[in-house]
Amino acid sequence: MTALEDDGIVRCDWANGSEMMRAYHDEEWGVALEGEQAMFERLSLEAFQAGLSWATILRKRPAFREAFRDFDLDYCAGLSDRDVEELMGNAEIIRARAKIEATRNNAAATIELRSEGGIEALISSFAPVAPPRPETQAEVPTSSEESAALAEELRRRGFKFVGPTNMYALMEATGLVNTHLVTCFRRAQI
Repeated sequence: MTALEDDGIVRCDWANGSEMMRAYHDEEWGVALEGEQAMFERLSLEAFQAGLSWATILRKRPAFREAFRDFDLDYCAGLSDRDVEELMGNAEIIRARAKIEATRNNAAATIELRSEGGIEALISSFAPVAPPRPETQAEVPTSSEESAALAEELRRRGFKFVGPTNMYALMEATGLVNTHLVTCFRRAQI
């Protein structure tokens, strides 16, 4: 069930916890991304989010952007083992070696996709035909056949930390699937 915020707008339940989550819901979540670098950033942040709350990632996003030079693909793909060690010492980001190394690995894999239309085209090719129409947060799926197929294809191409659940979250966040509650004001805007 959605809750009415003090501003009288009906939003998805998860957006009602803080001003930060409200702003993310109202301004970013479900909005299509433009550009390879933007999609790579989102893919990377979804990997870092695994096992954590999205609010944690949002709070740390400025530090991630600084640490990974706005997720510049050439920079990330070229990270040395010493660079990884330095990032492991950065308390402002999630210091998980496997996730940092996955960012380096996934940058190289993203660059490889350029000759085949790029990461944006690949990810968008897995968009579902019809979005779900959840009336409650409990009805919002956490994965789909499409997200499982996307995860499998990305793993086949050498990507890491790309499971069906975080690929579904990526699809939601980038507007490939609209899971705003049917009563949410943003549903019709996406």
